[in-house]
Amino acid sequence: MAAKRGATFRRRELGKELRKLRENKDLTLQQVAKDLGFSHTKLARVEIGENDLPRVGDLESLLDHYDESMSREDRETLLQLHRESLSKEPWTPYKAYMPSKMPTFRGLEQDATVMRAWQPAFVFGLLQTEGYANALYRIAKPVDETTSEYIEQNVRLRVERKELITRSEAPLELRVIMDETAVRRVVGGPEIMRGQYDEIVKLGELDNVTIQVLPHDVVTYRSESNFILLDFDETLEPVVEIDMPNTISVTDERQEVQRNIRRFDAMRDSALPPARTAGFLQQLARGWE
Repeated sequence: MAAKRGATFRRRELGKELRKLRENKDLTLQQVAKDLGFSHTKLARVEIGENDLPRVGDLESLLDHYDESMSREDRETLLQLHRESLSKEPWTPYKAYMPSKMPTFRGLEQDATVMRAWQPAFVFGLLQTEGYANALYRIAKPVDETTSEYIEQNVRLRVERKELITRSEAPLELRVIMDETAVRRVVGGPEIMRGQYDEIVKLGELDNVTIQVLPHDVVTYRSESNFILLDFDETLEPVVEIDMPNTISVTDERQEVQRNIRRFDAMRDSALPPARTAGFLQQLARGWE
């Protein structure tokens, strides 16, 4: 039996199929929008999986417009994708507290098979302890003018997301590279940092988790922006999420994905071997004693 996928995954699957049908008819988004009285922007977002089609009638109109001779089986497959794309996801209660595009990324990461990540400034999110995450948000609170509720919800979401790599069934394969700055920067004080180091070491012992540190004294390429690459075992193309000021970018554009794969590979080859991560962190911790 095929694995049950989340709504975001199904939404992107449906959008991909709709784009194929439209392109097979040599139709532009503008033409379809004009013919059916839809919004051009709405259709564009549906095709990249950012928006859903709330009404099944809208999907049926598109299918009739693209291929009236479509088999009943193929039509039902797309209608089923539509139904699944409208289901709620575990992170839905946190949506109001997420930056732009984060809901899309959060929906996709739960169905990814491999995550590759680079973090130059702080401990990577899926590796953070609750204490570290809380301290990080508290430090930024007066500057970003966030509320206590905002902090509590984001810390809770971050802790819950760790289930991606710790779940017993089909855990996500995580490969993380952090700059030395990310693990050396003190957040919340030495006690919180010691607990954070212990957590990194513990998670690094999981068969599905690989953690590397890129030391300051290594002369190599370093990406200024943190990014995350997601791979899927079927249907969807890899996507990359890149942090940008006040928002994030999520795209499956091949050129952008390949550019960040090259960045990751270059830093991976220059970083310390995973087996040396624990010793490196223990050496940093001894500096506070």
